[in-house]
Amino acid sequence: MHHRHTSRVTVTALAAVAATLSLTAFQSASSRAAGTAPTPKAPAATVAAAATAGSAEAAAPVRVSLVAHTTSRATPACAAKALEASAYQSAVRPRGTGTGAAVVQFKNVSSAACVLRGHPTVAGAGNGSPQRSVPLKVTPKGTATTVRLAPGGKAWLKLTFVQVQGEADGYCVSGATPSVFPTLVVGLPKAGKHQVALDDGWFAECDNKVTATAVSKVKPA
Repeated sequence: MHHRHTSRVTVTALAAVAATLSLTAFQSASSRAAGTAPTPKAPAATVAAAATAGSAEAAAPVRVSLVAHTTSRATPACAAKALEASAYQSAVRPRGTGTGAAVVQFKNVSSAACVLRGHPTVAGAGNGSPQRSVPLKVTPKGTATTVRLAPGGKAWLKLTFVQVQGEADGYCVSGATPSVFPTLVVGLPKAGKHQVALDDGWFAECDNKVTATAVSKVKPA
């Protein structure tokens, strides 16, 4: 077996040398015809090394590595039209006669998953019209995290107002006149603005200030 392998290697090496010499002779003839200097012959050591390398490569097994490449796409932010917003009065709220606190719910009504993240902007819509909105100063509460909503999924945030006190039209501790809005305009980063009404009553608050949690997968009390 060793003798037969040696013979194959020798034949391969001789073939490589013959091919090299033939190419060299052809280049020399071409150079003379073109009037240029002939290309120097490759040293015998180089020819032998090339033959040996060729034989080694021919004898070595070929290994092909197939690597599967996967492309991941981040879930996009929820478009405004993908969300249905609603609001109701919170069970846990400051003492008083105004709204006190409200929970705003966002439902993904689209056919694709999307994400929400961040604290809201809040404005009172005068006479229910966004064009007459009165911006409220928002104090963010808690840390914002990314909330992924599958189709039909829900997320929430809580708005806590400066409470109205007293009976009838009420009063504000600060001395300001209470504000009453039929709807609020609640905005989320990259998710548009949404006009929401309480399921019962209007939003009554003082000082046009509100403390707002970030949107969350956990329903607040």
